[in-house]
Amino acid sequence: MLKVIPDRPADFSPVRIVDICFNYLLMSFLGIGSLCVATSVCAQDYSAELPRIPPTDPQQALKSFTVAPGFKIELVASEPLIGTPVAIEWDADGRMYVCEMRGYSEDRDDAISSIALLTDDDDDGTYDRRTTFADGLLWPTAIFPFDGGLFVGDAPDLYYFKDTDGDGQADEKKVVLTGFGTSNVQGLLNSFRWGLDNRIHVACSSVGGEIRRPDAKDDDKPVNVRGRDIAFDPRSYEFQPTSGAAQHGMCFDDWGRKFVSSNSNHIQQVMYEDHDIARNPYLRAPSSRISIAADGPQAEVYRSSPVEPWRIVRTRLRVAGKARGPIEGGGRAAGYFTGATGVTIYRGDAWPQQWSGLAIIGDVGSNLVHRKRLEPNGLEFIAKRIDKESEFITSNDIWFRPAQFAAAPDGSLHVIDVCREVIEHPKSLPPEIKQHLDLTSGRDRGRIYRVVPTDYRRNRKTEQLSAAPIERLVQLLSHPNAWHRETAARLLYERQDKTSIPMLKQLAGEPQPLGRLHALYALSGQQALDADALLPRLDDAHQQVRRHAVRLAVSRGDSSSITNKLVTMMDDPSLAVRYELAFALGSIKHDQKASALADLIRRDTNDKWIALAVQSSLVDDAGEVFGRLSGDVEFWKRGGAVFLQSLASQIVAQNRETDVLLAVGALSNLPAAVEPLAMPVITELVKGRSRKGSVLANLAGAGKLSAFETKVDALLMKSFQRAADSQLTPQSRVEAIKSLSLASPAQALPALSALIDNRQPQQVQQAAITAMGVYQHPDVARNLILSWPKLSPQLRETASEVLFARPERIMALLDAVDNADLQVSGISRTRLQTAAKSRNFELAERADALLKKMSTGKRDQVLTKYREALRVKGDLVRGRQAFRQHCAVCHKAEGFGHELGPNLAAMKSRGADAILANVIDPNAEVNPQYLNYIVLTEDGNTLTGMITAESATTLTLTRAENAKDTVLRVDIEQLQSTGVSLMPEGLEEKIDVQSMADIITYLMQVN
Repeated sequence: MLKVIPDRPADFSPVRIVDICFNYLLMSFLGIGSLCVATSVCAQDYSAELPRIPPTDPQQALKSFTVAPGFKIELVASEPLIGTPVAIEWDADGRMYVCEMRGYSEDRDDAISSIALLTDDDDDGTYDRRTTFADGLLWPTAIFPFDGGLFVGDAPDLYYFKDTDGDGQADEKKVVLTGFGTSNVQGLLNSFRWGLDNRIHVACSSVGGEIRRPDAKDDDKPVNVRGRDIAFDPRSYEFQPTSGAAQHGMCFDDWGRKFVSSNSNHIQQVMYEDHDIARNPYLRAPSSRISIAADGPQAEVYRSSPVEPWRIVRTRLRVAGKARGPIEGGGRAAGYFTGATGVTIYRGDAWPQQWSGLAIIGDVGSNLVHRKRLEPNGLEFIAKRIDKESEFITSNDIWFRPAQFAAAPDGSLHVIDVCREVIEHPKSLPPEIKQHLDLTSGRDRGRIYRVVPTDYRRNRKTEQLSAAPIERLVQLLSHPNAWHRETAARLLYERQDKTSIPMLKQLAGEPQPLGRLHALYALSGQQALDADALLPRLDDAHQQVRRHAVRLAVSRGDSSSITNKLVTMMDDPSLAVRYELAFALGSIKHDQKASALADLIRRDTNDKWIALAVQSSLVDDAGEVFGRLSGDVEFWKRGGAVFLQSLASQIVAQNRETDVLLAVGALSNLPAAVEPLAMPVITELVKGRSRKGSVLANLAGAGKLSAFETKVDALLMKSFQRAADSQLTPQSRVEAIKSLSLASPAQALPALSALIDNRQPQQVQQAAITAMGVYQHPDVARNLILSWPKLSPQLRETASEVLFARPERIMALLDAVDNADLQVSGISRTRLQTAAKSRNFELAERADALLKKMSTGKRDQVLTKYREALRVKGDLVRGRQAFRQHCAVCHKAEGFGHELGPNLAAMKSRGADAILANVIDPNAEVNPQYLNYIVLTEDGNTLTGMITAESATTLTLTRAENAKDTVLRVDIEQLQSTGVSLMPEGLEEKIDVQSMADIITYLMQVN
């Protein structure tokens, strides 16, 4: 099948791959920004190394598979019936719709894509006939049947097609939503899934979009779904954002828990829904999406296929600096997740019960299907590899591209094989390689397989459910196969037949937990879920039924029996139920609600998800709950200060006098036993006092904070003493320093400046610099500029963060340079580039002028100069020291540093030339993941960093030393990308040729 390059063995085990490629496949050093340097390839012809690889026919392809013991793979459809399938769904009668993205990857505008409708005439599980249901599509990526028609995602539009005359071809077509992004062929909307909530859930992927109804009024703003997904009602087309936004692949398990996948982060869990936190705009929420793979996001995979020749050549060119693009996986061309797609939880009934709930993920780049077992770990899961140094399914045919999976009517797992010679994103292929490939090769091919046990016998006829009586649909809600349950739920929602209501109420009390669950949601979908049906389920024996009953109870907040029950459930033995309860309580009215929320956080004080859920519900009761908890000594001792600090921040931001007075009163009367723990909490309120026009400022001006101020002054005196006490641990002193920002500038700035001294521990100096940044006072810039000559590189980074946070400080810094009080070489070029984009014209002009003055020539000229480091003998010990001094703020090696950038442990496979190129020219090409952003806040502060998390209410920026700022969206005045990497240019000003040689020597030898 594969034409092998001479002297290159066809046995490409992962170990063999490393052996073969070791001499020229190298690892990325500073992966933030450019991971290679763009230089000419001198028009070299690589055609001899890039043979075309012919396809295999479908029956021969079956022989290419290796499947885990106990399973087999069978072909159910292939060309000429289908071409380039990317998604499949079955209608209620078992006919298969196939979404054919024939225009992948560069032929979108040719409109050659289509939707096929396949029929299995003899009901043997293989398909016999094709009808083209719809054609003329661009880049269709997802489909879902509803009410005799089909929703089709073809960005920027989401269509509804319907065949009204029964000929199998759609004759109706309308746009129901529009605005989905199209900028990345591998980042389009995908994975349409039926939710328990009777909505169709859509993965919006990495490109997001500005989503709106096509019939929306001109003044109706579209909904920006960057960093989020959506769910829409298939009857009304109303939609709302949901959490998610992984790249390709989204699914639910039997109990509605959501999982997603991205190319290099193969299995992630979504921990909360966007609407659960959107109600509280003052909630600083962490990312909803967490990686759960025990072996890491970009885990090892064990392919049986040879590595494509183009992939080997591309990796060699990248590490040699002759082609742009990231150098992944330690410089290996393969052996790790690079194209993870289609995460799916197996929920069928054709496999043995032991495999129920298994996670399935494809890797289209490695021609394999991976599986993991999900093990509970509190509210999170840990996904653990099942197959030791092997995979669930591999193929030695590189045309096998398993992009998606589907649960079938027969209970099996179906595998959707795009079947392409090249699946790579066209922009990831260097022109020197791309010219020898055909990216259209395979557009007329495609396969769909099913995976079943080796002893499987098909013994279930496909039912014609479109005409099934209501009694049968209700019965199917308890079916062991997820396809039957979801199809029955969908049909009940379509029909809205009120005769089903008595049957559904009966099912809600019957033994099968999944039947009870689906009965509740079916009743909800017909607005027929009353207290009589719901109340017993709040005491259900199954924790997941109880959890969903709590969620559904929100819709019955007008029922006193329901709300009375909810406020008594704080001691439910299930953490999952308590988590749901914490969200639900925020949507009901009850005089015991605040007490219940306080009890929930008391029970699970250190669970960050419970804390998130509780605070999301405290839109109206923050002050009361704060008061209840602040007097609880045991709560403080168990770590409650973290929650109280977050709640205090919300109270200040909300600026409601009632809540502020409750918080101030509580802190004024703190038990003496908790005073040492309280300063971070008090700090939040004192910061609010300095905001002009705030409730706290008005109260202070009216003399109504005297008791609180007395308490603060007493605690502050103790903090001054602890901050200066060299007998205490540095960490204890740091905690004390943080609270010094509560003092007046006249008190605090001299004390903080005195701590910026080389005789003090570095973390003490760093805390002092950070604390100074709170003050809007000219002495902040003056003192930091005076201290600058004695600051270490890491402390200069901290000082820069403070100085560049406000325009007047930057001006003072530039004045110091003009007056020769400060060497220009000491200023970060990257920060000046940010300042040069300021809206302050004078500042932007001065920063730009200084940048020009600092210019030392083009990057390639600097690189040429520093190539001397490749010939100088380096020293390992000095190299380790230099790495820790200059690189550890963003990179980690030997357990030292911050893993903001790629892990650098595998340096033995790193090439010296590429290391040098990446240090000198980090912005030759910037991976979008590592772009630096600027946030200007409403109070005039400037924050910078990579965007590492987003939610409905917050945005998180991360910068050097893994320092984070989580900003409320309501506080953002402007957000802008700088277009450059977080990693600074100009490191040659800090690292001379000898130091560069030392660093390279260290990285080449580190384990």
